Amino acid sequence: MPAPVIALEDVALTLEGNAGPVNILRDVALEVRRGETLGLVGPSGSGKSSLLMLMGGLETATAGTITALGEDLTRMDEDALARFRRAHMGIVFQSFHLIPTMTALENVATPLELAGDLEAFPRAAAELEALGLGARRDHYPSQLSGGEQQRVALARAAVTRPEILLADEPTGNLDGDTGETIIRLLFGLRDRHGATLILVTHAREIASRCDRVVHLRDGRLAPYAEAAE
Repeated sequence: MPAPVIALEDVALTLEGNAGPVNILRDVALEVRRGETLGLVGPSGSGKSSLLMLMGGLETATAGTITALGEDLTRMDEDALARFRRAHMGIVFQSFHLIPTMTALENVATPLELAGDLEAFPRAAAELEALGLGARRDHYPSQLSGGEQQRVALARAAVTRPEILLADEPTGNLDGDTGETIIRLLFGLRDRHGATLILVTHAREIASRCDRVVHLRDGRLAPYAEAAE
């Protein structure tokens, strides 16, 4: 049986709060298969986004082991994690996180430039064109609608052809119709690039499109009935 793309073993995350330690995640064991689309659902504060950040090496586990593509993320320093993400992952956030002083084209080209790709701008332009933003390539984020900004963020995440796509509530700041467009594009990117997709969402109709759904409650994986919101 092929090794999982991402595997978590007895993972915990504890953060210091004003009133003392707060257990965000506890005893999480999870495997994600290559090419799978996994939905992470649960009530607000259940640990969904924290779990996604651990998978992306953007947060450090307090205990346990996290491997991605056979590499132990918990043993990497910040520089090694940044290189790993740049080479293997694309991440889409709810709040877009575009660089405001860069055009859409420059935002999408940035990860390719950091990797030393001499074709960064032609590749970025092609990705924007594929997402219907060819005419907006020279616009700055402030000149784009929310849906257009999220499409730029999708293009930036996908332009490196990552094996793993992580999406944290990608429709959270968008209206229903625009959000549907973004989800359709996100799943299209998965199909076009053959990526494994892990998606945090509150929307059960979106989660239902995933191959498998994982429910969290109070920082633990929960059976379906317990996880119902």
